[in-house]
Amino acid sequence: MLSFPASRPNAYTGSPLDRAAEKREDADWIAHALRDPETLFAPVWRARSLMRGLENGAPEAVLLAGAAAHPLLEAGGEGATPWAFLGLWEQKPVFAVDVSHADEPPIPEDAGSFNDLRQVAGLLPPGEASVLAHARGLMHWRVKHRFCGICGAGCEPRSAGHVMVCSNCNTSHFPRTDPAVIMLVVRGDNCLLGHNLRFPTPMYSTLAGFVEPGESLEEAVRREVMEEAGIAVGAVSYHSSQPWPFPSSIMLGFHAEGLTETIRVDDTELKDARWFSRSEILRHKELGFGLPRVDSIARRLIEDWLHA
Repeated sequence: MLSFPASRPNAYTGSPLDRAAEKREDADWIAHALRDPETLFAPVWRARSLMRGLENGAPEAVLLAGAAAHPLLEAGGEGATPWAFLGLWEQKPVFAVDVSHADEPPIPEDAGSFNDLRQVAGLLPPGEASVLAHARGLMHWRVKHRFCGICGAGCEPRSAGHVMVCSNCNTSHFPRTDPAVIMLVVRGDNCLLGHNLRFPTPMYSTLAGFVEPGESLEEAVRREVMEEAGIAVGAVSYHSSQPWPFPSSIMLGFHAEGLTETIRVDDTELKDARWFSRSEILRHKELGFGLPRVDSIARRLIEDWLHA
C-alpha cells in the first residue's frame, strides 16, 4: 500500500486569516484600515520576522498596532515602505510591512527581535507561523518586483499590495509562487533519501525539484527521481502541500513507488543517496546522520511512512 495519509497539518498552514480579497480593491477601506489603531502590522526586516519569547523556548509572533506601528510606515518616507494587506484576524485588519531599508528596525525597544522564521517555526503556534510566513513571502515578492520584466520601467503597487503595475507599459505582475514536488520514494520496507550538496553533513532528506513547463505533478516526481537517483518510479500518491516562502515556493508532497533498486547518483545535485529501513530511520542519531528539520514537509513525509 503506497498511501500514507498526513497525520497532522504541515507547518505554515492553518492560517487564522480571512484573506478578504474583496477589500483589496476598496481604496477607502484600505486607507481607513491603515489608520485604524486596532489594525495589526507584521513587520519584516531583511527576511526576518518579529517575535519574542525565544529566551524561554516559547516564542510568539509580534504584530504591532497603534502608536507602535506608525514608525513602520514612516521609516522610509512617504511611499517608500512596501506594505500589503494580508486579511482579517478576528475582524482586525492585518498588514505586512517591509522595513528592510532601515538600518535599525523602527520598533519599540521592548517589542522583541527579528529572527529567522525557519529556526523557530516548530515552536510557534501554527496560526502565528502561518501569518509570519505569509507576510515574509509577500514582502519578498514586493521588494523583488519593483521593475517591470517586460520593459524595465518602475512598477507601482495596486490591489493593496497584491499587484505591481508597470508605470510605462501597464503590465500587471502578480505574486509568484513556484511549484516544487517533494517525494519519499518507497520500495518494500525501505525508503530513498539523499544527501544534497547543500546540506550540512551528515543529513539525509527526501528528493525534490521544481515542476517544469508542460509537466504534470506525477511526471515531475518521476523525472526528478530518475534524474537525481536513477530510480524508476511507478505509482505516485499525493500526501499534502506546504507553503514554503523561503523565498517563494509551494511544496507538493508525494509518496512514490520505487520500481528499481540500483541507485545512480547525479553528483551535480547529490553527494549520496541510499535506501534506509524503518529501523535505520528510527536509530538515525545513533547511526550518525540527521533528518530534515521538523517544520518541513520532508520530515512529515518520512514520519508518516515510518509510523504507518
